[in-house]
Amino acid sequence: MGYGHQRTAFSLRHLGEVINANDYDGIPEKDRRMWNQLKSGYELISRIKGIPIAGDIAFSLFDLFQRVPKFYPKRDLSRPSLALRLYSYMMRRGFGKDLISRLKEKPLPIISTFFVPAFMAEHFEYPEEIYCVICDADISRTWAPLRPKSSKIKYFAPNQRVVERLKLYGVREENIFLTGYPLPVENIGSERMEILKEDMRNRLVNLDPRGKYMEKYGDLVFDKLGNLPERSDHPLTILFSVGGAGAQKEIGAAILKKLCPMIRRGEIRVILSAGIRRWVMEYFLNCIKKLKLEDLMGNYIDIIYEERIEDYFERFNSALRKTDILWTKPSELSFYSALGIPIIASPPIGSHEESNLRWLVKSGYGVPQGDLRYIDQWLFDWLDNGYLAEMAMEGFVEVEKLGVFRIRDIVFGL
Repeated sequence: MGYGHQRTAFSLRHLGEVINANDYDGIPEKDRRMWNQLKSGYELISRIKGIPIAGDIAFSLFDLFQRVPKFYPKRDLSRPSLALRLYSYMMRRGFGKDLISRLKEKPLPIISTFFVPAFMAEHFEYPEEIYCVICDADISRTWAPLRPKSSKIKYFAPNQRVVERLKLYGVREENIFLTGYPLPVENIGSERMEILKEDMRNRLVNLDPRGKYMEKYGDLVFDKLGNLPERSDHPLTILFSVGGAGAQKEIGAAILKKLCPMIRRGEIRVILSAGIRRWVMEYFLNCIKKLKLEDLMGNYIDIIYEERIEDYFERFNSALRKTDILWTKPSELSFYSALGIPIIASPPIGSHEESNLRWLVKSGYGVPQGDLRYIDQWLFDWLDNGYLAEMAMEGFVEVEKLGVFRIRDIVFGL
């Protein structure tokens, strides 16, 4: 489906073949149409959400299908949602049968990063293990099966809240594994995290220019990372990422406009992630031309755009190694705070992203964006006071970073 589910699968590609349930070779046309309707509906609603009043009303109605209920008081939340009943109806009419029939020809454990393929596998009696990776900090009832008590689906949870939420939805405890979110191995290294630690050392130098954080927590930094270099191996770098529907691209334009003087002076580098949306890439290019910043392309300004989503993820992960601040809506990228990258969160789109934002802020790994008219003021206040360095270390120390390895060990019994 969207970037979140595919990005999660990309991090697990070393464990086996990645199959897109909505776009595999030989997919029946009726299944393709159903997937496209699900996807296009969400993307349309995401894009129109910014329209005053009408957009908010339309999205609120849509969001009822993915609403995350209040956690307290703890209670039985196992009653199936309307969305779950709809998916069940679609599968009874054959949605997903072709995919699962093909997989049955050589049955291997399935790791699904979206709940619908996992439900398909169970509905059509897939004989092997069925695993489902959750990519949000809290989840709606839709993630759990129609009949959770009798389900064989096993879940990989990114945090303790999701573990507890699955129990409230009726999933058996033995089917829940707290693994952490699967971050890309190319940004971590081995289980010793040698790549991540090296990147983190250079990042902290940029995030604490006045040494305010090191003055208080230098011992912690030395214990976790050793000595920091005198200078970072890259300029202060912000990576702004739009969502899969291309929503919030205007924030990227505002970042360029307000930080333009610092970009010209070589004090800051801005990377704009357009994903696989050519029209978003062209929008960013037009912004750069209007600001007469074309001569800085490739040095202090860059755009990440690829036609193939796999190439996009590869470039994105590579860019993260020299990224100091990740500015994004609170999607699955919230878990990238574990890489020691503070998150500046643009407005959430949907209940699940509101939950992710609460998790980021409550845990100290991220912060909502400030007034876009004054980016050049609040951003550098945060830097000068060591706030972003503190968020980076909070995420690096506290968030589980080895999810890929934990998932591998469970699936293959290592």
